[in-house]
Amino acid sequence: MSQAPTDGYPADLLATVEDYLGTLDFGVDHRAARLTEAMRYSLLAGGKRIRPVLTLATARGRGADAHTVLPTAAALELIHTYSLIHDDLPAIDDDTLRRGRPTCHVAFGEDVAILAGDGLFAEAFSLVLTRQTGGCEAVLGALAEIAAATGVQGMVGGQYMDVAGEAAADDDLRTLHALKTGRLIQASVVCGALLTGAEDVEPYRAYAAELGLLFQIVDDILDETGAVDELGKSVGKDRALEKVTYVSRFGMERAAQLADEARDRAHTLLGELPADTADLAAVARFIHDRRR
Repeated sequence: MSQAPTDGYPADLLATVEDYLGTLDFGVDHRAARLTEAMRYSLLAGGKRIRPVLTLATARGRGADAHTVLPTAAALELIHTYSLIHDDLPAIDDDTLRRGRPTCHVAFGEDVAILAGDGLFAEAFSLVLTRQTGGCEAVLGALAEIAAATGVQGMVGGQYMDVAGEAAADDDLRTLHALKTGRLIQASVVCGALLTGAEDVEPYRAYAAELGLLFQIVDDILDETGAVDELGKSVGKDRALEKVTYVSRFGMERAAQLADEARDRAHTLLGELPADTADLAAVARFIHDRRR
């Protein structure tokens, strides 16, 4: 279940991503048919597709044809989907609803869901290696960025901090979410820059870091204030699991202020990018204003 794009959101890029994801074929061996069905079940369930849209938006803003970075953009969505499948498992968040439908392990069983996540992760790297065009240095740079964003110094490390309760201080909380959520968002923007010839990606990384923070704060707020039929997923889970969030740590009013501050910093950093930033600004507004 995905929110209708707000005015100015790059809806054409969203449609491009959806069309491309629908063409992906993970194998025709009938003995693995249920596995590939589970992979496509979660991958094609909709969603905002913020990560691949960011990759395409960055490329287009730099004057490139957005279609040229589609394999990498799609790979990032495969990885995001794998992370959702595994996060929803009983051993981690034990969620039963995702994007308005039963989670993968509810629909296919825990064993198939684990393998579906593993399969999507592997297929993501295969997609970049076999379909992404461009110079070897740029493609390898993008792969290195993705690998770093998903490992112990990225998404997986942040997820561990979350399940282990390693967020005793305010800096810990920001680090947790910078790894768990922010690093893949950073990779989405940085890969779009790398694959279109950017020599200095740090300004892109700085913008994306604030965007990742903004996304997480708003997500924490929606977990408290959102409705199941709007979000397409369970609400109140963080509180039920006694997780530390921006709302539990700072309160609702301060969390909303922190979201506004992150949005403002992201907007300021956009002014430092040597590119057309209209699409990236629209994504930032969408993340800040979303209610689903």
